Order: sequence, then C-alpha cells, then structure tokens
Amino acid sequence: MMADPGGFYKKFLLFTIGAVCLLILVGGIVRSTGSGMGCPDWPRCFGNWVPPTDISDLPADYKDVYAQKRHQKNLRLANYLEYLGFDELVNKLRKDPTILVEESFNPTKTWIEYLNRLLGVLVGFLITLNVYFSFQHRSSDTKFLTLSISNLLLVGFQGWVGSIVVSTNLLGGLITFHMILALLILAVLIYNFWLTENTKTVVAENRAYVKKVFVLMVISITLFTIQVVFGTQVREGVDSIASQLGDLRRSDWIEGIGLSFYIHRSYSIVILISHLYVCFLASGILRESRLVRMIYLLVFVLLLEVLSGVIMAYFSIPPALQPIHLILATLIFSIDFYLLLEIKRILNSEAVTPQLIQDVE
Repeated sequence: MMADPGGFYKKFLLFTIGAVCLLILVGGIVRSTGSGMGCPDWPRCFGNWVPPTDISDLPADYKDVYAQKRHQKNLRLANYLEYLGFDELVNKLRKDPTILVEESFNPTKTWIEYLNRLLGVLVGFLITLNVYFSFQHRSSDTKFLTLSISNLLLVGFQGWVGSIVVSTNLLGGLITFHMILALLILAVLIYNFWLTENTKTVVAENRAYVKKVFVLMVISITLFTIQVVFGTQVREGVDSIASQLGDLRRSDWIEGIGLSFYIHRSYSIVILISHLYVCFLASGILRESRLVRMIYLLVFVLLLEVLSGVIMAYFSIPPALQPIHLILATLIFSIDFYLLLEIKRILNSEAVTPQLIQDVE
C-alpha cells in the first residue's frame, strides 16, 4: 500500500500535471505560429516585463541591439561548452551568421511568446509550491520531498535551456532537448501523483506473465519516446523549410524535409502495433475499472495521433493540427507511464492467490 498524504495534495499534483500539459500545448502553438523568436531576449521581452504592442515603442536599430545582446550571451556559453569538448556547437555559436538573424517585430507573435512565458512562470510557481506541500507530508513518504525538489531543479534547468533556445535563435537540437526535459518533468509529477494512490491489488504466483508485460511496456515507452524525438526533429526541419519556401509553398514542405519525415511516418506503424499488443496483454492484468478505462483511452488517443499525422502528411501540415499532434503525443506518454507504474505495483505485490489478479477492494 502506498502512502496517502491527503486529497488536497493529490488534487494539487493533478492540477500541476494539467498545467504542464497545457504549457506543452501552448509551446506547440508558439512553434506552429512561428512565434518562437517573438521576444528576442529572456526572461524579459524587448527589455520589458510587459512587451510592447507597437514598433514605435522600439528603437530604430532594435534588431542590431538585440542581435548583439544575444551574440554576447552565446559567446559566454561557447566559452563554457569549449571546456566540455562540444567543439562543433562552439564553432556554430561563434561563427554561424544565421544565429544572429533578427526577426521583424510582430505584436501578435510577441504576445503569443509572452503568454507562453507567463504560463511557464505559473508552472514554476506550482512546482515550487509542490516542494512546500511535499515537505508537510514528508512523514508519509520521503519520496514526495525528494521528487519535488528534483523537479524544481529540473524546472530551473529547463528555464535556463529556454533562454539558450532564444539566444541561439531556435538552434536545431536544443528544441528537441527542451521537449525531452518537459517530458521528464511531467514524468516526475506523474510518479509523485502515483505514490499518493491507495490502490489495493494482489498478484498470482504466475509473476512471469506480469514481468513480461512490464518489460514490453518499458520497451513500448522507449520506442515512443524515440518517436517523439523524431517528431521534434521533423518539426525543426519544417521550420527550416518554411523559412526558405514560405507559407505559400506549404505543399512542398514535406518533400523538402526529406528522409527524417519518412522515418517518422513509417516508425509510427511500429508504435501503433507495439502499443496495441501491450494494451491487449495489460488488459489481462489491470482489472480495476479505472485502469481498464485508461487502456481504452490510450488506444483512442493513439488512433487520434495517427490520424492527425496522416492529415498533416496529406494536407500540407495544417497549422492548427501541429499543437494538437504534440499534445496527443504528450497524453500518450503520460498514460503509458502511469500504466507502467501500475504494472510495477502489481509486480512488486506478494502472490497470495492462484488467480492472475484479484481485486480486493
């Protein structure tokens, strides 16, 4: 039986998980609208805590001013990275002229990016509060406090990476790393929430079957995480092609992306088959009604994800579908990870009945 620190803490964790998912969705909107460089500096926006609404509020040479500020920050970063042996990245930071290209002021894009940052601040505040609440419940389980402090450190690191993403003008690879960190933060929150669950289950002596499902679930999540990385890289390719061809030639974007898109598309078949197989096996273990519903939900969201991918592939990547595709992937990862934890709970339970699973509630 897991620790039960109280209903409020569970609801707060669930609310925080929802806020992180919303932040990922808004991040997808930022990408699909091309608003990533709507604010050329960080954490402020055009040097202010509240961004301007008109270009007349900016100096005439604002592009040169902020490009130079970003360049100085990149040079300091390059000096640190040089000690770590990232020579290729260091050379790019110091000499790649595209990093210093400044976008023209667009109030809509500026405020989309600014609202994204405000939501990021809210998530950081919620993660900080989580440390406070987990400290109050440290007598129930010290894992609560350990996880919440670890997540606070991750959020701080994520904020720093976000500032580097801006200073390097959305440098390829950093956005993928940014996304992986977001999923890691989400996973820690889900694990913390799972610890608050007070589910009672017992397992049969046939633990080999449960272990098999657990291993297959780990493989399935790993494969899906790789697919998320592929998808983020495809997204970076879309940004690059879009800047070259423009919005009027959207039908040519996919062809311009090249091999990475076709790998991402074909690999989705592997993801679909592996998930359906694991869900079928897990349905024989997770007999509790809420968990069965989660399996059905996982299959439904997975099919929606595949459908959204097909529509984007054959209808020139509609902008509205890009953030939806991203949030569906986030939901799949979240449900995957929670179900994995439930299978782990069963695997760690004592075998007290000849049946495979018996609900004792």
